[in-house]
Amino acid sequence: MAVNTEIGHLPVAEQIWLTIAQEFSDLPDVAQATRVVVRLLLAALLGGLLGWERESQGKDAGVRTHMLVAMGAALFVTVAQLVGAQANEASRVLQGVMAGVGFLGAGAILKSSQNGEEYVKGLTTAAGIWFTAAIGAAIGLGEESSALIATVLALLVLTLVPWISRIASPTAAHSPPTDNARKGDASRE
Repeated sequence: MAVNTEIGHLPVAEQIWLTIAQEFSDLPDVAQATRVVVRLLLAALLGGLLGWERESQGKDAGVRTHMLVAMGAALFVTVAQLVGAQANEASRVLQGVMAGVGFLGAGAILKSSQNGEEYVKGLTTAAGIWFTAAIGAAIGLGEESSALIATVLALLVLTLVPWISRIASPTAAHSPPTDNARKGDASRE
């Protein structure tokens, strides 16, 4: 077992304390710690806004899910930056996050039948989870303004598009909920 020669001559309790301090030294200054905290809190806030919209519509993936997805994506990207990842390495982190969240979103998609017609349910929720991860990743990269704009646009899509669809198509009021899509008809999601 290798002994850190810098602290090996110190009493055991002091060695333990210094080792613990070294383990938490990944944030070398207040500015860096503040940056990480702000990014994670903003990711939680923006993810929570999207989750609140989904939860208010009775969808399973709500506030906590969206907050955790956004924070997780932000953390993956932020940690990659903290360890000095180059652009190509950060790109691989982003690819991993997006693919992983794609699998999470796939779990929200269900196929069912009603009155002899087949429906796919959960596409909008899955897309929302994926988009929430993208917002979190943008925050993790330090692109907070872009993430804020994307969140506002996503909220507009989630709230205004169903409203416009109901006004534009009177028959939409008698169709399945807006998160359902008839097989082969993605326009109804």
